[in-house]
Amino acid sequence: MPEDEKTPAREIITDYAQAHFRYFRTADGTVYAQRNGHPVARPIRSQGTTGSHRQELMVGLFKDGLGVFNGTALKEALDLIEALALSQAVQPVHIRVAPGYDGSTWLDLGRNDGQSVRIHPKGWDILTPDPQEVCWRRTQLTGELPLPAKDTDGKGIDALLRLCNFANAETECLALAWLIGCLGPSVPVPAPFLTGPQGAGKSTGGRMLVRIIEGMSGDLRRAPKDEENLIAAVAAGWVTALDNLSHLPPDLSDAMCCIVTGAENVKRALFTDGDVVRSRYRRPLLLTGIDVGVIRPDLAERLLPLRLERPSVRRTEAELWVEYADVLPVILGSLLDLTVTVRAAQADIPTDLRMADFAHLCAQLDAATGLGALNAYRAALDDLNDDVIEGDLLAQTVLKRAAGTAPGEEVRMTSTEWLHALTQLYTGEDCRPLPKGWPTTGKVFSDRLKRLQPTLAARGVLVDWGRTKTARYIEMTRTAAPAPEQPDPMF
Repeated sequence: MPEDEKTPAREIITDYAQAHFRYFRTADGTVYAQRNGHPVARPIRSQGTTGSHRQELMVGLFKDGLGVFNGTALKEALDLIEALALSQAVQPVHIRVAPGYDGSTWLDLGRNDGQSVRIHPKGWDILTPDPQEVCWRRTQLTGELPLPAKDTDGKGIDALLRLCNFANAETECLALAWLIGCLGPSVPVPAPFLTGPQGAGKSTGGRMLVRIIEGMSGDLRRAPKDEENLIAAVAAGWVTALDNLSHLPPDLSDAMCCIVTGAENVKRALFTDGDVVRSRYRRPLLLTGIDVGVIRPDLAERLLPLRLERPSVRRTEAELWVEYADVLPVILGSLLDLTVTVRAAQADIPTDLRMADFAHLCAQLDAATGLGALNAYRAALDDLNDDVIEGDLLAQTVLKRAAGTAPGEEVRMTSTEWLHALTQLYTGEDCRPLPKGWPTTGKVFSDRLKRLQPTLAARGVLVDWGRTKTARYIEMTRTAAPAPEQPDPMF
């Protein structure tokens, strides 16, 4: 055949690709390819080792007898396909958990055949989702889950609680509420913080909880040294688990708050001057550690302390994980059964808690099982408030000052006047030195007080800001209920 009558290679590739794949774009403009009838989507520009679209296109062309094509022809074909896909309808891609039609929820099992779990109001089923309904995004962090067992009669929950060293029933029901929350794509859940003495199995318990959602390849990891690497790891998976934390610097604390409740990261696209890459993320987070020191108030509202105790009988790692792998299908099946039951339960939404969605989930769990998860959650938050106060001398001094006022009495002063009054109260007659980090100006004091406002309110001290015609003021009011007695700020 004369050269001028040959079909160009880029046209052969383009025709083959459009016949065997569906192309679409996401809201941020990334173009994805989805094999016809298969729910897994891959970005066409990906060069990753988990199976890029370029690789599956080359393999398909070769196996169907169309030949092997050079990189230039593939690039030209993909450039045209990407340009055509930008005019298509927008569809989101999901990692591990996705919303479906008619109030259903999908859980990706990470299988090559695309089989997933559809959780609906009447139960759950193992199906291959319609690509128009759900598009799964796979990464190296997407592990494979076993097919969940049916008709478990709750045996999986009992097996999980037996394997984990939870200290009491309150901790157990909070762990169950968190696992159910992880199966909801639109419900932000607080980050469980597994604490306990050395040897309590915090890392092992954390792995067990994570692997129910992420499969046996899921694991804990050290906290990245910078926020960019942390966000990259968070965006590539569903549950992010950080192990053996000993302290929480302000930057890491702020990043954790964003991970729990959701945020967006924007950075310059590589090899461009003006383009940017947007990363939206809201993911379940899990932490382990003996003690992280001072906890900032905004993070405390997003934590879920789960206390573990040292086991009386030790087992080898090999024995423990063999048993866990054997019962994982039953655990997952029982969790799915419980999730269906809890979602069908009717309960009022608590309006006084920061994480109202999770509080509502706890109330639904109580209505379905009678476990008392909501009271356990309130008690856990109360303990965290104590931790915040014990680690903040300014908060202790404010509460000591409030204890000397009558219930309902409103005290107004400028921020500078408040700082002067509290400084005098702290230093006392012996003029002891001020601690490191004590506010030095009225503005710094006002900013610190804004962070402490929810914690102080939980202890019966209401703080508000306002202004008169001449100046701004801070108003503190002690509620009718007396605030708990606070330790002397010296200690």
